[in-house]
Amino acid sequence: MTPEETLRYSRHFLFRHIGRKGQLQLKDSRVAIVGAGAIGSMLANHMARSGVGYIRLIDADQVETSNLQRQVLYTEADAEAHLEKAVAAKTHLLAINHHIEVDPRVARITSDNAEENLTGVDLILDGTDNLEARFIINDVAVKNGIPWVYAAAVGSRGMMFPFIPGRSPCFHCLFPPSQMEGPAESCDAVGVISPAVAVVASLAATEAMKILLGDEEHLIRHLRHLDLWRGEFGELKLGKARANCPTCGLHEYPFIA
Repeated sequence: MTPEETLRYSRHFLFRHIGRKGQLQLKDSRVAIVGAGAIGSMLANHMARSGVGYIRLIDADQVETSNLQRQVLYTEADAEAHLEKAVAAKTHLLAINHHIEVDPRVARITSDNAEENLTGVDLILDGTDNLEARFIINDVAVKNGIPWVYAAAVGSRGMMFPFIPGRSPCFHCLFPPSQMEGPAESCDAVGVISPAVAVVASLAATEAMKILLGDEEHLIRHLRHLDLWRGEFGELKLGKARANCPTCGLHEYPFIA
């Protein structure tokens, strides 16, 4: 670790759950972030500032003016130039921390390209805005034994949970597709406030750091949910993994088969 890095991460060195050893672990870690929008850009910001050595960003969209209300990595110039989010994010992340590697991939996660884009990392972070992508992430994560952190925000509400293959129920266990039929609320339909995004992404980034540091003792065990406008915070106790779950029980991986 260089003298400049030692100065940069000095506050991490003082934090007893990280220290110098933990910082070196973060430097050697590899993370994939699916989606570089509201939650994804905040997650990338946290990972870069925390010194995660390799960040893969996967997003097919361009920066738009309507993004600037909540997507912290982008500027008006990015929107005017119609830059791809993954490409613009790389520029800003390296301006924040030139010691890291950023791998931008201008793509949308599909069943065909998911394993190519989501393997070879220690952790997958959810910055998506749709259920299908999350089921795809979940299949890849369980099949390849990669932890992933679910994060979602809409309106002033949000949810977050770290999924650890083999040690927690999977996303498919908790949200069976048959029970998710009908239109879901989206930011395009009901809006979203920036603080809700920031809080959910910060909670997810904290769980990400625990996973990368191997601190299973302090990982949360319940699904966190919140409504910032109402000032409400809560936890939902989760059941056990389902033996007949097509993903983690039967290992059929229906969303990437």
